[in-house]
Amino acid sequence: MKGKQAAFLCSVIIAIGVVLMARTTIVGDAAKTRRETVIVIYLAGDSTVAAAPRSRAPRAGWGEMLDDWFDDHVIVKNMAASGRSAKSFAEEGRLDHILRDIKKGDYLFIQFGHNDEKVNDPARYTEPFTSYQAYLKQYIDGARAKGAIPVLITPVERRRFSADGRALDSHGLYPAAMKALGKNEHVPVIDLTAKSKQRFEQLGPERTKRWFLWLKPGEHPNYPKGIKDNTHFHERGAKEIARLVVEGIVELDLPLRHHLIRSPKQDSVRNR
Repeated sequence: MKGKQAAFLCSVIIAIGVVLMARTTIVGDAAKTRRETVIVIYLAGDSTVAAAPRSRAPRAGWGEMLDDWFDDHVIVKNMAASGRSAKSFAEEGRLDHILRDIKKGDYLFIQFGHNDEKVNDPARYTEPFTSYQAYLKQYIDGARAKGAIPVLITPVERRRFSADGRALDSHGLYPAAMKALGKNEHVPVIDLTAKSKQRFEQLGPERTKRWFLWLKPGEHPNYPKGIKDNTHFHERGAKEIARLVVEGIVELDLPLRHHLIRSPKQDSVRNR
């Protein structure tokens, strides 16, 4: 009798082991499938895109806010860095770092222009229709070589108004140069320059201050003397610029739109 009981227990243990092994295999395969279906959006850009350190809060880049728009199949990796141009970002090896990790089906979002305009800084300056386009093409070619999808994003506007309250251009020929390159290379372009300018003009000079890093003395401990910054965004503004980027994704009918968890038209951030 004892022998039969031992044999029975042994068979039960073996059966349980087989079930556990099968379950582990299934779970492992499911996890592998989830990993394989994740799309990564890599962001290459400057401080208007980059995550701001806590010491500069409530300053924020629009890249910090982009991940909140997507389901679990999309991850945003914000590789943007303050003070970089299309030239310096590439020459510092930051583009190479992205290209080592990017894979087929991923996206590379590219926004430069603010620092390319700095004519007195040879480490960053590029000319719109020559070196600027040539550097941007490195990003495009590098992404495509890995089977990834490049997307050009014209530089978001600064807060600049005329005396009569009209939003003004602040990036010269750089947006036009980027759009021309996109057309020649058959790369989708989100015209964030035009989108942001239109939005700023809707709000006007006073209301846009809430979207940029405008703080009164004593309003925030990181800026005890206050600040009037017409380039970098308050968290409120960064959220709205991210919404405009998502709006561009929808307008271009990029496959990414199928992973959005809400509509940018229904989620317009209102100035309170």
